[in-house]
Amino acid sequence: MGIRPIDVARIDGGPQWVEALATPGGVEVWWDEPRPREGGRRCVVRRLPDGTLVDALPEGWNARNRVVEYGGRSWRPLPGGGLVFTEWADQRLHRLDGGGGPVPLTPEGPSRYADLYLAPGRDEVWAVRETGDARDIVAVPLSGGPVRVIVKAQHFVMNPRLSPDGRHVSWIGWEHPNMPWDGTELCVAPLGDDGAAGPHRVVAGGPEESVTQAEWRDGDSLYAVTDPSGWWNVHLVRRDGSGGRNLTPMELEFGHPPWKPGLTTMAVADGRLVVVHGTADRRRLGVLDPDGGGLREIGGDATHWAPTVSAAAGVAAAVAATPYTPLEVRLVDLDGGGHETVSAPRPVPERHLLPTPEAVTIDGVHAHLYPPAGVEGPAPFVVFVHGGPTGNHPIMLDLEIAYFTSRGLGVAVVNYGGSTGYGRAYRERLRHQWGVVDVQDCARVARGLVELGRADAARIAIRGGSAGGWTTVAALVHSDVFAGGVAHYAITDPESWAGETHDFESRYLDGLIGPLPEARQRYTDRSPLLHAARASGPCLMLHGLEDAIVDVSQAERFVAELDRHGKRWALLTYPGEQHGWRREETIVAVLEAELAFYGLVFGFDTPEVPPLVLMGRPQGEA
Repeated sequence: MGIRPIDVARIDGGPQWVEALATPGGVEVWWDEPRPREGGRRCVVRRLPDGTLVDALPEGWNARNRVVEYGGRSWRPLPGGGLVFTEWADQRLHRLDGGGGPVPLTPEGPSRYADLYLAPGRDEVWAVRETGDARDIVAVPLSGGPVRVIVKAQHFVMNPRLSPDGRHVSWIGWEHPNMPWDGTELCVAPLGDDGAAGPHRVVAGGPEESVTQAEWRDGDSLYAVTDPSGWWNVHLVRRDGSGGRNLTPMELEFGHPPWKPGLTTMAVADGRLVVVHGTADRRRLGVLDPDGGGLREIGGDATHWAPTVSAAAGVAAAVAATPYTPLEVRLVDLDGGGHETVSAPRPVPERHLLPTPEAVTIDGVHAHLYPPAGVEGPAPFVVFVHGGPTGNHPIMLDLEIAYFTSRGLGVAVVNYGGSTGYGRAYRERLRHQWGVVDVQDCARVARGLVELGRADAARIAIRGGSAGGWTTVAALVHSDVFAGGVAHYAITDPESWAGETHDFESRYLDGLIGPLPEARQRYTDRSPLLHAARASGPCLMLHGLEDAIVDVSQAERFVAELDRHGKRWALLTYPGEQHGWRREETIVAVLEAELAFYGLVFGFDTPEVPPLVLMGRPQGEA
């Protein structure tokens, strides 16, 4: 028996929004973590200087928000042990202090709040406020009172920061049709006596330069993670826009695609910078001396550091993983380099059940291979396709992968053209080529594994979620490599999706395929829905019924077309789930269905999971 679905569910996801806080008693560390057994809520956890772990958010409360639908930084610790956070159920900001329950700080209504920031010296929390398709930066008094608008500028804004002298505010903004990894502007404006920003100046970034994070160095300059060189490097920029310099002129990424406002890969620490950097094959943690002292690695054995980092009192708090340990909060000494894991241990299967990943490049395509357990010679393989598509799959423990490799299935994770972690040029291979380059790269890796004698050509499947689900169904209809596909909350028809989806991604396809109506023929040519008759094998569709990013109708229409053309299919839907699986029972059900599907497609028995019935009848069958 291999790894069980419940093992995967109970270690699914990881900590995020970590923060180190210096207190008179020592350094406290705060983070939030998923609770699949509690309906998938995010619980804020506080680690006291003596090592005691405390749930800072009572049971029943969920520190999440829906800004840009993916959500953003959802809480901040307050001096003295309090907490300000966004609650999922009402999307309002709440304050929680000892001895009482959470108290709302913002009015009822349609507004959502994210990217929370405590402006030094001010009894207020700053946040990105989203109301409909409009966003601004606001200040919310911690003692209650009217919400004040600080910045109303670009269509999208994030990363509000107050200068050390309290005289200027900075933020990052961008406009449609850009996505934040295409081009953003780092803006600086004087802060008036009324608490609102005056006219702003753009000090870094532009239509083809992406600033992902900025922090003040002093009253006259900022550190900014930006990519004029083609790589997200750390730059020093002047407040007046009079020039700057690259502090890390390396072909390494010091940034991360800002899918969620509030992600951090850089923290200021006593004149130094703690930086998350590397490639998608290995993400490192380091200490950067911005005055010419170089970059010193302090990441230890971790192969991946998540885009959340904080520093206080000579230590950094960050989230790390290895191929054999899950995402965990670590406290790292900036001088000695010592590591201490401070989050609660999570149960991990025995080492022999876990695959050892291998980073490879096949025909110019980056991939990570996870070998199947107990299989000699060519094995059945599943190509995993990450979402985004502007994202990547790092090398780290992934029990979802191990669930399949422990049952004799090899897994190839393809960081296809368009993936982050390899510089802008690799990322922009997908420009106007979505549904072409991603499909071809996945097929190249699959064929390469066959040529290397590692994969059985007749038993290769493909699977992915969201944009990875799109590549899955596109590969089924536009290639002949795959015996079947599993698509989690997948886009199946790009033109209809562009008209149905939320504001943040409503112009995403301008860069991925082309603007409408000028590029309509590309949409028609690449649409899996319109070419379902070409499917090379059966398809399992899995979808949440509360998905506001990809509506379930995308799956329903696709399987209807598969059925019309005599193809095999199954569609399973899950009430209460949004874009991604968060509940323990859903994660278990999805994994069991996926294994049952591979059993049907590859021809092996799966008695340990409920049977799956494929609908439809192949053409020519009586």
